Amino acid sequence: MSTSSFSAIVLAAGQGTRMKSKLPKVLHPVAGKPIVNWPVNAALEAGATRVVVVVGHLADSVREVLGQHFGSNVETALQPEQRGTGDAVRCGLAPLQGTQGYVVILNGDIPLLPTRAVTALVDAATHSKKPLSMLTGVIADATGYGRMIRDAAGNVVGVREHRDCTPEELTIREMNPGVYCAEVAFLEKSLANLRPQNAQKELYLTDIVSAAALDGGVASITWSMDDLHGINDRFELSQVDRAMRLRIAEKHARGGVSIRDPQRTTIDADVEIGADTTIEANVTLRGKTTIGEGAFIDVGCVLDEVVVLAGARLKPYTVATQSEIGERAQVGPFSHLRPKSKLGPDAHIGNYVETKETTLGARSKANHLAYLGNGVIGEDVNVGAGTIFCNYDGFQKHTTTLEDGVFIGSDSQLVAPVRVGKNAYVATSTTVTKDVPADALAISRVKQENKDGYGKKLRGAMQARKDAAKKGSAT
Repeated sequence: MSTSSFSAIVLAAGQGTRMKSKLPKVLHPVAGKPIVNWPVNAALEAGATRVVVVVGHLADSVREVLGQHFGSNVETALQPEQRGTGDAVRCGLAPLQGTQGYVVILNGDIPLLPTRAVTALVDAATHSKKPLSMLTGVIADATGYGRMIRDAAGNVVGVREHRDCTPEELTIREMNPGVYCAEVAFLEKSLANLRPQNAQKELYLTDIVSAAALDGGVASITWSMDDLHGINDRFELSQVDRAMRLRIAEKHARGGVSIRDPQRTTIDADVEIGADTTIEANVTLRGKTTIGEGAFIDVGCVLDEVVVLAGARLKPYTVATQSEIGERAQVGPFSHLRPKSKLGPDAHIGNYVETKETTLGARSKANHLAYLGNGVIGEDVNVGAGTIFCNYDGFQKHTTTLEDGVFIGSDSQLVAPVRVGKNAYVATSTTVTKDVPADALAISRVKQENKDGYGKKLRGAMQARKDAAKKGSAT
C-alpha cells in the first residue's frame, strides 16, 4: 500500500466491439470476477481513498455489477458519448473536483495488473516530484498499442497511437499500457487543453504525456508485460484468464496445497483451500467454494459455491453446487449434489447418486444409483441401490424423512410426503406411500409365481412372431 494519498479513475466506458458480445467487455469474467473488478481491486488495495469508474456502454449493467461487488466503496461517472480516453478521464475527474494530490488512471481491461504496480506508480510520482508517472512495457509485437516516444537522452516526450505512427515509429517495441499517476492540478489543466488532432478525431489521454514532458517531465517505470496485457477479443480473454488462474494456483500451492497439474486446474479468485488438501488434474472450483484442511479432490470434480469440510474425499467426476460436504465424508465417483444438499460427517454418497435439497446425517450412506430429492435423512441410515424419493407431484415438492438408523432396501420408491421412523426397515422393491412406524418393517411386493415350462413355450411363440415378420417383409 502506498504511503501517499491518492484517488483512482478506472476507464470502463468502451463497447469492446471486438468481443462480439451483447455483454460489455469489462463484465466478461476472468477467474470468476468481471474484468473491471481486477483494476478496481488493485487501486483499493494500493490505498486509493476514492475510486471512480467511468461507465458508458450499457452503463446501468456495469453500475449494477460494481454495486454488487463494492457497494459504496466505488463511485461511477457517465461518459455519455464515446469521444476518446481523454474525454473519459474528464468525466471521471468531475466527481473528484476539489481534491488535491494525485490521481491514478487505469484502463478497465487490464486485470493482471497487481497492487504493487499501482503502489510503485504512486511512489514514483511522489518521489520524482514530476507531474506524471506511467508504466511502460516492452513487447515483441506492439501492434495496436501506443508507442513510447523518447528523445536522444532517453526521456519520455510523448506517446503515439498505433494508427498515427510513422513507419519508423511502428518499429518501436516499448508500448503504453494506459496506466498513469498524475497530479490533480496538472491533469485538470492538460485535459482542458486536449484537442482531437488525430486520425480518430478523439480526445486522446496520451496527449497529456507530451504536456507533462514540457511541464516538469515524466517518470516512467518499465514493467513486466506479464502484468500489462489488455483484453480486446475472446482469445485474449482466454489467455489472460489462464494466466490469472496460474497465479491463483501458485498462491494456493505455496500456501500448502498440493495441486497436481496447475495447467489443467481451474480455481476462481474467491476460492479458499486449507493446507494439506490435494487437488488432482482437471478439477474446477468456482465462486466462493471453501475447502477445509486435508481434503482430497480427485480428477474431474466440479464444485460451484460448495463448502467441503476437513478430511472429506471427493472421488472422480463429482459435481456439486451450493452444497456442504461434512468432515471425512466421501462423495463419488460420478455423483451430483444439487443446491441445498448437506452431508454430515462421515456420510457417503456414491456412484450415480443425485441429491437436491437433502440433508444426510452423520455416517449415513447412499452408495449406488439413487435419487434423493427434498429429503431429511438422519444418522446411520442406509439407502440401498436404486432408491428414489418421489418428491414432485407435478405442482409441489414434498419431503421424505428417514429417521436415525433406518434401512432402505434396494429398488425402493418413497412417495412423499412420507416419514420412516427410527430403526425401521423398508424391504427391497417396496413402494412406500404411508408413514412407517419406528422399528417396523414395510413391505409391498406382488406375490411371485413360477410357471413350470412356460419359458420354453414363450420363447417358441416369440420366435414364431419374428419369423413371420421376416417373411412378411421379404414379400
